[in-house]
Amino acid sequence: MLLGFKTELKLNKEQRTAFLKHCGVARHAWNWGLALTKQILDYNKANPTEKIKFPTAFDLHKWLVALVKPECPWYYECSKSAPQQALTALRIAWDRCFKKVAGVPKFKKKGKRDSFTLEGTVKILGNNKIQVPKIGVLKTYERLPQVQPKSVTISRQADRWFISFRFEVESTPTPKAVEFVGVDLGVNHLATLSTGEVFDGAKSYKKYEQKLSRMQWLNRRKQVGSNKYRKAQLKVARLHRKIANIRKDTLHKITTYISKNHAVIGIEDLNVRGMLANGNLAKAIADMGFYEFRRQLTYKCELYGSKLVVVDRFYPSSKTCSGCGTKKETLLLSERKFHCEHCRVTIDRDLNAAINLRKAVS
Repeated sequence: MLLGFKTELKLNKEQRTAFLKHCGVARHAWNWGLALTKQILDYNKANPTEKIKFPTAFDLHKWLVALVKPECPWYYECSKSAPQQALTALRIAWDRCFKKVAGVPKFKKKGKRDSFTLEGTVKILGNNKIQVPKIGVLKTYERLPQVQPKSVTISRQADRWFISFRFEVESTPTPKAVEFVGVDLGVNHLATLSTGEVFDGAKSYKKYEQKLSRMQWLNRRKQVGSNKYRKAQLKVARLHRKIANIRKDTLHKITTYISKNHAVIGIEDLNVRGMLANGNLAKAIADMGFYEFRRQLTYKCELYGSKLVVVDRFYPSSKTCSGCGTKKETLLLSERKFHCEHCRVTIDRDLNAAINLRKAVS
């Protein structure tokens, strides 16, 4: 299986400047390709009998070399793979849009989610050095896996730069303490297992929400583009990064424990997008990270030799009694205890759902 690796880079001033140039080239190529493809779609919509073939990633790169590079000589200061990979990513984004998996691609803005991809001569030199095209040798703070990646992606979070790549690993099955387990996700507690174990979420956004709001309020009158404005935005970005890191660390610890110690794991197919439409709970749901929880659990089950079973989202795990199987017609969200009128059992709502999920996969 393919496993991703991401680590922070130790850079000097020249390397930071080179990274910013590569980000600018990749962003310019993306925006140029997006504007061109949108024009083609608009023309095809207006002229259904004289449609133009939608370009492939190879066509976009060929037109970029012929039309854009002669007018923009600063393209040659960067690796040719940066704009090429940006156009490949754009074509993938359009494919996802046509399949209705994602929305329409958007134009990129300077300073937001800056990243670029390099391929070609990528070599890992020793424990904490990696060589990439055009830029040269980069140092890292931690040990690198001794593999030879074909491509790397360099991205920025606030004022720190990270490098990531994928490499092939073999799954390492671990002895499991429990055969079957059901996992119910919730807002009060992130994960409730059918064994009775309860894991709380980090709730990092809730913890730093007041501080973040205060920082943004103080910055409301700073002139956009000024030095004070950039410094203030950097402080906000650092706090956002801290919030995200706390959430990811908690999710990694929980999902690793579950996948290592349970053979078959049952989890409900939650409609997270629909849940986020609830204005009263959207903030708490987003702070828990339900999508990231399932994403991590999916690849970790493959890595540690476990089996993940996704139960249908319409399965009434919360409304069904885990003791006798009687199903309730209605169950309010405010009812945190499940009371069965048939067998007179009283049980925690989340634990009841987790037991039903375990029964569904066993």
